[in-house]
Amino acid sequence: MADQPITPPSPFSTGLAGRCPRCGEGKLFDGYLKVRPRCAACGLDYAFADSADGPAVFIMLIAGFTVLGMALYVEIAYEPPIWLHLVIWLPLALITCLALLRPMKGLAVALQYANRAEEGRHGK
Repeated sequence: MADQPITPPSPFSTGLAGRCPRCGEGKLFDGYLKVRPRCAACGLDYAFADSADGPAVFIMLIAGFTVLGMALYVEIAYEPPIWLHLVIWLPLALITCLALLRPMKGLAVALQYANRAEEGRHGK
């Protein structure tokens, strides 16, 4: 294609922004987490995009470590009642997970495209 860039855009910038991994222009998502069938700008078919549970696992590890670390610090330093822990840490964990989920899924799809990842095959 003549309008394809000579150097492809960074998978990190396009993935985190939710843009097409090939052109960097079209939107990757149709809704919050549903991947579009194809790019509206360059026509890239997103059938290859299957991030499975990868982004969710990384987010659980990141958010769990961060929120649990802060909760333990607050417990040791201030010893607040359990209801205060629930009021503070449950919403924070939920917000953190939801805020990271879409960018991490976009990054996983963009890295799949950049590395030409595909399903493993048994034999020929």
